[in-house]
Formats: sequence, structure tokens, C-alpha cells
Amino acid sequence: MFSPSQEELCALNKEPVKYGELVVLGYNGSLPNGDRGRRKSRFALCKRSKASGVKPSTVHVISTPQTSKVGRSTENPIDFVVTDTISGNQNNDETQITQSTISRFACRIVCDRSPPYTARIFAAGFDSSKNIFLGEKAAKWKNPDGHMDGLTTNGVLVMHPKGGFTEESKPGVWREISVCGDVYTLRETRSAQQRGKLVENETNILQDGSLIDLCGATLLWRTADGLLHTPTQKHIEALRQEINAARPQCPVGLNTLAFPSINRKDVVEEKQPWAYLSCGHVHGYHNWGHRSDTEANERECPMCRTVGPYVPLWLGCEAAFYVDAGPPTHAFTPCGHVCSEKSAKYWSQIPLPHGTHAFHAACPFCATQLSGEHNCVKLIFQGPID
Repeated sequence: MFSPSQEELCALNKEPVKYGELVVLGYNGSLPNGDRGRRKSRFALCKRSKASGVKPSTVHVISTPQTSKVGRSTENPIDFVVTDTISGNQNNDETQITQSTISRFACRIVCDRSPPYTARIFAAGFDSSKNIFLGEKAAKWKNPDGHMDGLTTNGVLVMHPKGGFTEESKPGVWREISVCGDVYTLRETRSAQQRGKLVENETNILQDGSLIDLCGATLLWRTADGLLHTPTQKHIEALRQEINAARPQCPVGLNTLAFPSINRKDVVEEKQPWAYLSCGHVHGYHNWGHRSDTEANERECPMCRTVGPYVPLWLGCEAAFYVDAGPPTHAFTPCGHVCSEKSAKYWSQIPLPHGTHAFHAACPFCATQLSGEHNCVKLIFQGPID
């Protein structure tokens, strides 16, 4: 039995060879105002018609950096524009970032043009003059081989999961990547002048499931091969229809519940399932259960009397965040995004950079910091009684 390679499949379909995709954490399939141009929630890296590799050149030290030309997101060398992710996916016209912490030329990814298409990440990028520009406060030094190296002001951090991007994977260790692609331990804080220690036995090679943090946005790298084994949007839609076809009911109101279509993933609908996140019981919306001694969004579950957050449930629509194709049975707490059990447990254990030196687990679909005993809960649906 002959199995064609990705390059052969692309040739047959007259498509460019895809190296992989970068997916921004915190956006459930698209940006709130829609993907436009170079500003989008995911970006495919494909083989260019002509190689654009680089080599070291002259180093210039500018005494008055404020007068020199610096990068803007509209410049031609920039392929993919990311903005600071706001927790809870409330990034709209009313919530503007006053000052971004992401470097204007944050990082470069260089891919081999021959199989297995190895991808390597480097800190900082090139401006329209084909120069790498580091800010005045960025750490810089000369390596023993005579080449200059440095770090971006707030750093480019990378974490490779142990065991790849599967349900069996475990979190790796966060490292910082230099301009030349060397690997360092983390600085004491993101913008500290003193670099970390060189980690000689680790590389800047990205693997399926590697996370890239740019101090304001975190990206997931999925290889082309990894994406072939990932559920598709059609698969997630089929799972949504399968749940709705089972006609889950509110155990109190006995009304039928249904997850809204993926196109309406931000609008609470009348049949929307809601859940008590402390116990997992799924209900329709109701206005009882408030207790004077609890938080505003906390209610007492009428089924088991457990007190906890009561929120609408949202299906996780970004397929690249799933580690398997299992049914959506678990919800992240406290946001209520729903995905497979293995995917929920995977992301619940991943520490993501937050602020200058903190780490916490977050929902990949909305970037909300997770809470609760296990960061996620198994949902308890009631089927129809007729």
C-alpha cells in the first residue's frame, strides 16, 4: 500500500507545501471582529516560491535610537500580526490596549524547505531595511565566536510539551530564545537586563504543540502532520449536532437544551445549556438559587445543593486546541468552554506566562485564568424522560 507524502499531495492539488500553523490562544476560531489581512487568529506557514533565508551581517549601534526607523505592523516583512490577548476574549472596540508589551518585530520562524520541514524559532524580526532592530533596553552581548546576540525587551519564551501534543503529554519547561536561536533559562523578570543561563542541550526547534509566548499573546505551533490527526471544524460541528440530537433536558424546567451553532458562539440563546461548575449539573437558564453569602455569579445547584459559579456553556470551536477527537464532556472553570475530557485535562495542567514572572493555567479558547479544584469539571447531562 502506497501512502503519498504531504509534498506529493500538495503537488497533486496544486497547493503550496504547508509547514504548519500558528494559532493564537484566547480566540475561539476567529478574532472578535473577524480575521482580516495579516491580523487573524491563525496563520499557515507555507513553502515560499523562493527561499528567504538570512545570514549574519554588520552590527550597528545607534546612539539615538529614538530617531531611527522602527517596526510597524504594516511593514512588508511582517507576515502575521498579533495583538495583546485580553482575558475572557473581550477584545473589541471598547477594550483597547493602551500600550502593547509585544515587540513590534517579535520573532522569526525559519523552516527547512525539504522534509521533514524542521521549523526553528528566533527572537526578533527584520524591518523593511532587512535589519534586525533591538530596543535600547534589550539585553545584548557578543558570543565567543564573535557574533552578536541579544533578547527582545520582554522576551520570546518557548515551551515544548513532553511527549508531543497528545492526551499523554506533560508540560515542559519554559525557556527564552535569543536572536541567534540559542536557548536560555528565564530571566528573573521578563524585561530584566541580565540574561538567563545558556541551556546547551536544548534547541530552538519547534515540535507539534510547542507554545510561544510573546509577553501579551501566546501562540500554539501545530505541524502539518499534527494537524492531519486533529479534529476538523466539520468534526466539531458533527459532535455539536450529536449532543443536540440526544435532546438533553433541564432537570428542573424539563425544557430541551441545545448548543448554538458555531457561527453564533458569542450570543446566549434561549435553549443554551448552563452549568453549575462546582458539580457539573447542566440546566437551562433560571433565576433562582441566589444566596446572600455567595458571589454574584454563584448559585446553589437544585440537584445537589452545591454552591458555585453558574455560567452558560460554550463549545470550543478552535480545532487546533484539541488533543483528541473525543466528545465534548468537560467544561473549563470558570468560563464554561466545553471540549473533550483529554483536551480539558491537558490544558488544565499547562502553566502559561502571565505578567512579568507569574504562570497560571488558562482556557485556550478565551484565555480566562482557570480556577476550581481541577480547573475543569465533568458535565452531567440529563436525557429526555419521554
